[in-house]
Amino acid sequence: MSTDTVATTAAAAAPTDEFNAHLEGQKLMKAWYAGLEQARPRGEHVANVFVMGNAIEILRTFDFQLVFPEINSLQTGVRKVSEDYLRASEDYGYSPDVCSYVKADVGLILREQKHPSGTIPTADIAIASNMCATFIKWGEIWERMLKTPTFVLDLPGQRGPNWQVRRGDAQHMSDAQWVEAQFRDLIERCEKITGKRFDMDRLAEVEDRVNRMVAHWNAVMALNRTCPAPYNAMLDGLTYIGIMNVYRGTEEGVEFMRRLEETLRAKVARGEGRVAQEKFRLLFSGTPCYVSMRRLVELFESWGGVFAYSDYLTFAAGGMDAGDLVYDTSRPLESLAEITALAAQRGLSNQFFSHERLEQQLHDYDVDGVVFHGIKSCRFVSSGMADTRNFLNKKLSMPSLYIESDLIDPRYWSDAQIKNRVDAFFESLQQRGGTPQQPGGRHATTQSGSHP
Repeated sequence: MSTDTVATTAAAAAPTDEFNAHLEGQKLMKAWYAGLEQARPRGEHVANVFVMGNAIEILRTFDFQLVFPEINSLQTGVRKVSEDYLRASEDYGYSPDVCSYVKADVGLILREQKHPSGTIPTADIAIASNMCATFIKWGEIWERMLKTPTFVLDLPGQRGPNWQVRRGDAQHMSDAQWVEAQFRDLIERCEKITGKRFDMDRLAEVEDRVNRMVAHWNAVMALNRTCPAPYNAMLDGLTYIGIMNVYRGTEEGVEFMRRLEETLRAKVARGEGRVAQEKFRLLFSGTPCYVSMRRLVELFESWGGVFAYSDYLTFAAGGMDAGDLVYDTSRPLESLAEITALAAQRGLSNQFFSHERLEQQLHDYDVDGVVFHGIKSCRFVSSGMADTRNFLNKKLSMPSLYIESDLIDPRYWSDAQIKNRVDAFFESLQQRGGTPQQPGGRHATTQSGSHP
């Protein structure tokens, strides 16, 4: 029985009268892990992929079971056991400054792939890319420790500030041809590993499901432009983005996103918000602290603050965050390359050239302040935050808060220190003044633009 079949069974057992995204997301994640644990006994092939730059659509046509090492690592943080895996890798010789996702995965290898959610199978192939420099080094670790061959995609990114590729122009088509040639090489590798012939029609079917998922996902993000915001873009959004990645291109994923959109639209229609008395709309920039994310959100919500948007929901979705990123299923491989080139540029721009997009998001979501979360073990995301804060302050006089912890290392979380900084931030926001809460939300009259 395939992972998709297990997931379908789990979804069918859920109540049909009310959709609880958190509970349904948990069921789907458990089904995914159950499928991974049974992959080898069923004779299925396995691929390691990252949430960005991963060619999932191609792998699904070959029936690969997909392992997401980042998600495995963050789950150790959510389950409060990450320190055990981190210390195992540090005892092995890895520096405390190395990405904690990587160290947790090395700890997993040292523990014979025994994960809190089940045994993780060793992959037949790993797909890495230049979307994060760590991905390439991570692939080298698998090659060295597990003898797993790694296929590295070289995806063109943004070349400089204010530089943008437009779909169909000469630069975009050149980038797409470069990506397509790599995809053809990957297809040959997959054919050799699985003994199956590549099926172009099946690729089109997978892309159609991705198109439907992306449409619902973009609608879900747009709903948080209303006031009050129906969900917290971090705490709730982490569940949503997990399903967006793990079940991308599946009917289970489409159905989850469809029901999620339906449920959130109903909340908006009823005027219900994540925070009962929404006072401050915030944007979270950076990656989460999974070991203490619920506590972090609690510190903000206790002041009436809600994260209406997070740029993490953009780059953690592999750049698939815009309505124009739609596959042309009549020419599936060429379209996959074209969309991948655009998505890669957007995903990379959120890390290197985020200023312009953040400015637009601040207006779209009518934001009162930005919270930057620096990650001790991830300079790739954190190093440009000071420059971005300076840009937003000088151009928009946008209040911001900088806090620092780590992805999954609890040793870098200081509750008292972070609480003091959060409290001081909200005290300063209160001193700036604000309009009284109105029916439908404090910014009900300025949902799409800047507020006073």
